[in-house]
This record gives sequence, structure tokens and C-alpha cells, in this order.
Amino acid sequence: MARETSSLQLEFSPIHLLHRAGQCAGDVFQAEMSLGDLTPRQYAILLTVAQNEGLSQTHLVEKTGIDRSTLADIVRRLLKKGLLQRRRTKDDARAYAVKLTEEGQRILKSAEPIARKVDDRILSALPGQQRERFVEDLNTIVRALGSANLVQAATKE
Repeated sequence: MARETSSLQLEFSPIHLLHRAGQCAGDVFQAEMSLGDLTPRQYAILLTVAQNEGLSQTHLVEKTGIDRSTLADIVRRLLKKGLLQRRRTKDDARAYAVKLTEEGQRILKSAEPIARKVDDRILSALPGQQRERFVEDLNTIVRALGSANLVQAATKE
């Protein structure tokens, strides 16, 4: 009986369901992406850098929601793969600005249609009329809780 109660609770737990949905989405991304070992987070960073050339790693954290240490590790991997280059910023000699290399631009250009296909595949699990609302709802959650997390992090420092 206790097992049924625990199972039913997970079926209605937003944190659990968002985690599971994220796992499923990541699996779909990995299955579709034939460009080596590009991960969803690496793709997000490449796309964000392409749209905001010269962005500092601190601003990349803000734009992607990836925590600082994880982002630094991903940037190091993308530098090693030759997809990003970085230089010290003019405003702050301690900060790095990142930009895509030619190889990074090529990989991103190849990955974009695949990422759109993955998004379409994920959303296809929902009836057509629910898809746009689902994405809006996810953005609402990210905006509301992302802002709250930034405020909490700032007050802890």
C-alpha cells in the first residue's frame, strides 16, 4: 500500500515530472544529434554565444541558467573541441568573453535543424492546441523561479 502512495505522489510531483521530462528530452536530443558528442547544454551555449557574440561567461550563466561551475567546465570542453574561443574582456581583466570559432559556427549551423526536429518531436507528444501553451507555461516557471533563485543566491553571498 505504501508503494502505491509513493508512486501516486511522484505522478503528481512537478519536480519529479520536470526531471523525468528533461531526461526524456535529453535522450531524444542525443539520439538525433549525429554531430559527435554535442550535448543539449553545449548546444544552448553555442546558440547563446552566436546570438550574443562577446558575451562574458557571467552573462552566459544569466542567459542559459547553467550554474557557474558547470558552465565553466562546458566552455573548457568547447574550447578544447575548437568550437569556442575566449579572450579577456576590455571592461574587466578577470572576466572572459567568448565567441564562436569558424568550426563552432559550422557545427551550430548543422545542429540547428536537428534541434528544431528534436523540439518538434518532444512537442508532438501533446495535442497541437496544447503545444504553445506548454512552452509558455515552462517559460513562466523559469522566469518566476529563476528570478527567485538569483535573489536567493545574491542574499547568501
